[in-house]
Amino acid sequence: MARFDYRQLGPPETHGLLHTRPDESAFRTATAGQKLVLLAAIAACIAYVVLAGFSPGTVGVRTIRLLVFINFLFTLFYVVHSLYKLLLITMSARAAREIVVSEEEVAALDEAALPVYTILVPLYRETESLQKLVKALEELDYPAEKLDIKLLLEEDDDLTVNFARTLELPPQFETIIVPDSMPKTKPKACNLGLARARGDYLVIYDAEDRPEPDQLKKAIIGFARVPSDVICLQAKLNFYNRNQNILTRWFATEYSTWFDLYLPGLGEIGSPIPLGGTSNHFKTSVLQELSGWDPYNVTEDCDLGMRLYRRRYRTVMLDSTTWEEACSHLGYWIRQRSRWIKGYIQTYLVHMRRPLRLLKHLGLRNFVNFQFVIGGNVLPFLLNPIYWLLAALWFGTRLELLTELFPTSIFVMGAICLFVGNFSFIYIGMIGAYKRQYHDLVKYGLIILPYWVLMSIGAWKGFLQLVRRPHFWEKTKHGLHLRTAGEEAPPPQPATEATG
Repeated sequence: MARFDYRQLGPPETHGLLHTRPDESAFRTATAGQKLVLLAAIAACIAYVVLAGFSPGTVGVRTIRLLVFINFLFTLFYVVHSLYKLLLITMSARAAREIVVSEEEVAALDEAALPVYTILVPLYRETESLQKLVKALEELDYPAEKLDIKLLLEEDDDLTVNFARTLELPPQFETIIVPDSMPKTKPKACNLGLARARGDYLVIYDAEDRPEPDQLKKAIIGFARVPSDVICLQAKLNFYNRNQNILTRWFATEYSTWFDLYLPGLGEIGSPIPLGGTSNHFKTSVLQELSGWDPYNVTEDCDLGMRLYRRRYRTVMLDSTTWEEACSHLGYWIRQRSRWIKGYIQTYLVHMRRPLRLLKHLGLRNFVNFQFVIGGNVLPFLLNPIYWLLAALWFGTRLELLTELFPTSIFVMGAICLFVGNFSFIYIGMIGAYKRQYHDLVKYGLIILPYWVLMSIGAWKGFLQLVRRPHFWEKTKHGLHLRTAGEEAPPPQPATEATG
């Protein structure tokens, strides 16, 4: 059979990874080998039950044994994963490996010696955020003549393109029109910007981002401190509208845990760090060497964090914050979460195509970390509704079958898991809010369990969408906080989504 010609899909500057390393791209969700392994596992389960004999009693006993074994594996995973997260958070709370830059160090920099810094800003239907974005980037404490700011606008987004043309943009801004082609994703636009980047260093900001003004200078100092194999500094993300409603409070608690504790904890143990979607600072030449981002992965940041580590490069956390808009609308929040979960599954499948090669690249310890951080952050949210349903059936019907599925040993593990899992979810949320000094949000950690339900809804939506529309980019709507705050904003865009 003839080899597929990937050049048919687009130019190398936007689809570089697919051209240079197609086996590392999520263009194909699962390989034939992965599908074969799944089918073999299903066939083995069926064979275990059916080939035991045709006696209904024998088949029934074998079926129960199989379900008990699967239940044991899932319950064991729950316990170990919960303990892993607690350990990681505890380590991070004590001493996290991150770069802290003082104001005196920033003030001592010689601005004449600063390198050119490229800022990529992918925009799609963002008229409500564009003016504030431009203002925030103009306020950056960095020489304007050494900034290379590229606004990446989609060709079919007439409203944002026309609105950008009405703005009197300073000379450090450049507008780049991204040709209309599939998939219509953020990483495809960023690849085009990367191909035209002039800076020695490069960072991505989203439309609603408000980075701390001295963040670029802190990154320059940070890169000067670390070994040459560190090619990415990940700044922290949090929200400027955290108190808008209960959803934004929970979201801010989660982000505080993730960026102030969880990711620094991964850095402390030398694990690969799944990058955030914004405020990751790169050495431009090495990023180009890595072929940029995968336009077919809807969490291209997480995937890139894994790819750079596999090539012996590292990421270190930078103690600087970029303020974003927390999604305050439940429907858009579910869309955003389902995209993240779908992308994590894509990343897991891509890097597990050749498990032995991954083990060789990461080493045993980080291979295990990969299972917990990438796969382990998805599986619990898919399993939770199943166990909630089983619990409801037990309390409502006292089915004897459920008693058989939970023999004493598994029941004890499940009870431990119920305590450890719920405790850890509440505890790390409260610790994250406290670490970020959001003392007013600590109490919301006590009532955060409904947020867990929302995460499972988003996870199942993303999982099912992976089968039907793997490259579909569910766009998050920004600017919703402006109406709550009573601020003026440009007319909203039509409520259609990006497709891919």
